[in-house]
Amino acid sequence: MQAVFDKWDLNCTQIGEVIEGDRLHFLMNGELIADVPAETLVLGGGAPVYKRDFREPAYIADVKKFSIAKYSGPNRFNRCSSVTCSTSEYCFKKWIYNQYDSMVGTINMTTNKPADAAVVDVRGTQKGLAMTVDCNPRYVNADPFTGCAIAVAEAARNISCTGAVPCAVTNCLNFGNPYNPEVYWQFVNAIKGMSEACTRFNTPVTGGNVSFYNQSVINNEEVPVYPTPTIGMIGILHDKKKLMTLNFKENGDSIFLLGKSENDISSSEYLYSFHKVKNTPAPYFDLDEEFAVQDLVRMLIDKNLINCAHDVSDGGLFITLLESAMAGNRGFNIECDPEIRKDAFLFLVKLRVGLLLP
Repeated sequence: MQAVFDKWDLNCTQIGEVIEGDRLHFLMNGELIADVPAETLVLGGGAPVYKRDFREPAYIADVKKFSIAKYSGPNRFNRCSSVTCSTSEYCFKKWIYNQYDSMVGTINMTTNKPADAAVVDVRGTQKGLAMTVDCNPRYVNADPFTGCAIAVAEAARNISCTGAVPCAVTNCLNFGNPYNPEVYWQFVNAIKGMSEACTRFNTPVTGGNVSFYNQSVINNEEVPVYPTPTIGMIGILHDKKKLMTLNFKENGDSIFLLGKSENDISSSEYLYSFHKVKNTPAPYFDLDEEFAVQDLVRMLIDKNLINCAHDVSDGGLFITLLESAMAGNRGFNIECDPEIRKDAFLFLVKLRVGLLLP
């Protein structure tokens, strides 16, 4: 282990070793100064557990009142798409990130091959390491449990769309004042949603951090940030020759959409930016369906049956197609599902995957 740190010119100091038994021994200068039962230092043992009051925020009442029937689809979809694409969420950001080293010593396999997750080469092996970071605070604000589960699922979906298998999670949990019962309600339910999704994807949380008190004073009132449990996930690409990218490849390829379409526009960027509606429910989400779609995507990639894969998430199907078209310098023609509202079909944040078949 020390040799690994020496190779990368990093400091490392051994501070202990694992022993048999259920006790922790603390030594100084070879002298035993403390002998403590390990159970008392962990949850489930004698460690203290804080139980704070929490309650559902008042704005959730407005969220529950939302009805899609109150909002008709736009007459001019070109204007709608223009508004959606020009938001800070989706506008062109290459001028920022191309100022930094994108090759990282030439181990970055996605520098010139855009994919849903970054993939780095594991030198001397057939494998690659896929990495992504995801969260949509608007979903979490609408429904912390579902919103945080979606963050985990979307991270896993980005990993899966490269052909890699999701493996583990870290997180950065950003919330307001935990002594505010409404903020603490967000935090409690977000953790529960993360736990359920990570259990389903078999992605243990290996570490992370919690940042509270993220808030500002506006008009003499403390206003917390949207709850933002950011999920960082890694996955293993077992055969790096099968790395799947998101760009359209050849004219005449067929575009397929995996996953069930819904008449739902809740928490979409389209609804937020075009209709100026803020408090709406989290989008439709089914964890088992999500898992099955991702499993299928990885199988299709492994068998070399598709030419590209790109997840449908923020911005909906239109943004997904636009990103694949721009990356491949090609256009596209599609047909909308006649049984689904056109705005829901194009701009819904439904968790789906677009595939390109030769």
